[in-house]
Amino acid sequence: MKPTAFDYARPETLEEAVQALGSHPDSKVLAGGQSLVPLMSMRLAAPALLVDINGLPDLDHVTADASGVRIGALARHADVLASPDVRRVQPLVSLALANVAHPTIRNRGTTVGSIVHADAAAEMPMVLQLLDGSVDVVGPAGRRTIAAADLYVGPLESSLAHDEVAVEAFFPALPAGSGVAFEEISRRHGDYAMCGVAAVVAVEDGRVVSARAGYLSVSDVPVVVDLTEALAGAVDEPALARAAEAALAQLEPETDIHASAAYRAHLVTVLTARVLTAAHDHAREE
Repeated sequence: MKPTAFDYARPETLEEAVQALGSHPDSKVLAGGQSLVPLMSMRLAAPALLVDINGLPDLDHVTADASGVRIGALARHADVLASPDVRRVQPLVSLALANVAHPTIRNRGTTVGSIVHADAAAEMPMVLQLLDGSVDVVGPAGRRTIAAADLYVGPLESSLAHDEVAVEAFFPALPAGSGVAFEEISRRHGDYAMCGVAAVVAVEDGRVVSARAGYLSVSDVPVVVDLTEALAGAVDEPALARAAEAALAQLEPETDIHASAAYRAHLVTVLTARVLTAAHDHAREE
């Protein structure tokens, strides 16, 4: 199929982009296009106006310092994945990006675009929420920061206004004594995951003092679960079983053409134990 007819604008400044978006209530930002264009081709999305921001300056940055990682709206997945500074400062970003689709998609798709597309089957929205990150957006009223906890309001729906442009994502640095892990299961390499889990575990004096896990492709929005109490300071077989049960109690696995709810629930329990173990091992290495 082909997309329905639409108007196209390619602004040269951020101010022009905001004005263009505000000129029509059914406008969409085009950055990498790896999520939006397929939806348009299947006529699952039919924006009346596409505002192409690829001509805007200074939005392709990827920087990392002691506070964390900052990714501009036009930075491609591949550029973020290739950064040794990102891997050093917040390795979970790199671990998750390595699982995003195929190299062709990563070469064109943008990390910020994936985040604000708000697909619960995508890796980066969940990672941003698990790490308590944020997104900076610019609209008619100026620039504002949206915490990840306030970003996702429904399936494929974020709290951005239609006339706002997401310009940067921020992922806090990994604290000392903490470790991360990520794993997902898909039918074929590069497909959307049937279930994916990431974990952040903090260890002090040999005991787990904090453990959180994030889940993708399980519910209709990214979900983060605090498993600290379930682990009760340890990462052993009984503790992992309790954590998996606690996680599943806060999730609502869904059935679709890729997997049944029961199979997703099984994957939740298996992957939760795996990533908690791996994150704990990583923390002890730090």
